[in-house]
Amino acid sequence: MTETRTTAAAPPDIPTGRSRRVRGRPLLYTSYAQDMALLDTPAKKVSTGLLVLVAFALAVLLQDRSLEVLAGAYVLAIGAIGLNIVTGYAGQVSLGHAFFVAIGAYTAAALSGPPGGENIGYGVAELWIWLPAAGLVAAAAGVLVAPLATRLRGLYLAVVTLGLVFLGEHIFKEWQELTGGPGVGREAAIPQLFGVRLDQDGPLGTKEQLLHTLMLTLLIVFAVAARNLARSRIGRAFAAIRDRDIAAAVIGVPLTRYKVLAFGISSFYAGCAGGLLYTISGYVEPGSFNLLLSVQFIAMVLIGGVATVSGAIAGALFISLLQPVTRSLPALVPFISGDTTQTPNVFQVETVLYGLLIVLFLIFEPRGLFGLWIRVRNYWKSWPFSY
Repeated sequence: MTETRTTAAAPPDIPTGRSRRVRGRPLLYTSYAQDMALLDTPAKKVSTGLLVLVAFALAVLLQDRSLEVLAGAYVLAIGAIGLNIVTGYAGQVSLGHAFFVAIGAYTAAALSGPPGGENIGYGVAELWIWLPAAGLVAAAAGVLVAPLATRLRGLYLAVVTLGLVFLGEHIFKEWQELTGGPGVGREAAIPQLFGVRLDQDGPLGTKEQLLHTLMLTLLIVFAVAARNLARSRIGRAFAAIRDRDIAAAVIGVPLTRYKVLAFGISSFYAGCAGGLLYTISGYVEPGSFNLLLSVQFIAMVLIGGVATVSGAIAGALFISLLQPVTRSLPALVPFISGDTTQTPNVFQVETVLYGLLIVLFLIFEPRGLFGLWIRVRNYWKSWPFSY
């Protein structure tokens, strides 16, 4: 007799071979890689793709003034992501973000500036050279500060990083060969890519359209890099230090190494944001890097959502789009002045408003705009069954 062997087919709900999602259960994962995917559901892939396409389409749909505001918001979002890495993911409170933004801005301006002029300049106008250099110089400054900061935490660390803002403000005001001095300033870095000036109208579009597309592209690159960092071994070490640094040290996480790394990466993002931010206006002045700028970045992170890349982007867009509204207050409210020498003025109103928004979000929605989005999404996913 011939023996017939039969192979039992695997049940339809049990995956065979390579791990995949179980049919009929799209949110049930069968591998760690699926759970840690960058975009782990088809809905996220489609919505993210549509959002990116709409953002690029705005370059031909909006007026130049609106594109200029959005380009600045994208750059501020890069800086906010950097602050979120050290504060949100690694749990190290930093109030000195404006100091590293200033280092990046002046590094880029010095490399891109014309040689032999009144200010320091080396004539390197290519963006792909001065942008990484601005980030690396700021990262080097962050690594130098980090060993001192790693010995502190909480309020003491906040005070130390806050001192960097006042120290940097004094240095940049006195170093006139580099900065041009207070009230004078100097030209910002030239956004030139492979010989094409992006701060001038050209065959590819207006100056605002080119800068909008450039800043949006760079924001996507920096955001994806930060999200991948959070999913990596380094990101998990940051989270362990943030949640409980003593417990992280017990399980073998080298605290000093990862705290220094967090400051270095955060400073790199801040330096790149500083190099890009003032290419939009074409002018950089040492008085811009004050405590208010650090407060703005903190407001972006807290209002958008701590320890989330999308939250940092949402917070930066929220604060940036709020500024045109506050700057128009003198025309609507007579007793608010646009002159900084008078009280109250729009800049004082902005500072009070940022503080008020931070307090309100911390009390009523600690997860920020990201938390509001999660609430809305969960409501519609469970509707009409609210329980």
